[in-house]
Amino acid sequence: MQHSFQPIDTELLEFNPFTKIGKDWMLITAGDEKKANTMTASWGGVGVLWGKNVVYIFVRESRYTKEFIDNGDSFSLTFFDKNFSKSGLKYLGAVSGRDEDKIKNANMSVDYYDDVPYIDEGNVVFICKKLSETKIEKEQFIDSDIDEKWYKDGNYHTMYVGEITQILAR
Repeated sequence: MQHSFQPIDTELLEFNPFTKIGKDWMLITAGDEKKANTMTASWGGVGVLWGKNVVYIFVRESRYTKEFIDNGDSFSLTFFDKNFSKSGLKYLGAVSGRDEDKIKNANMSVDYYDDVPYIDEGNVVFICKKLSETKIEKEQFIDSDIDEKWYKDGNYHTMYVGEITQILAR
């Protein structure tokens, strides 16, 4: 049985964003008690902006989770132990919650902290308050190779900056 999450101070967090986001992946979850959705992500970052501890995440226009982020004031990021099986994360990144209860079908479950949904199978969760959103457009690229490599289909990302209001850990 897993132990429940406990709030921890940011000073106690040992977190390598290059590993946790880029290699181990994370789940972006948004919604409310009635309906929530999640998606797998391997792009994003953690830092300080506007005097706050923040995350920045990137969500494509086509993603169902984007509707939940846009319609709410908050979202969560769930991180996993490096030994956590990626099969569920791959599934959550490949299937749309529009079509099925993909969280249940990935053998995962949603829990809530102050009404913000997160995925209970992780070991660290960032609860985030949405601060800004910026639509990424072709004209913004200084390096034209980015558009050619990542956006041939025109399915651009929106960058969200969220203040980390709480960190939960097991």
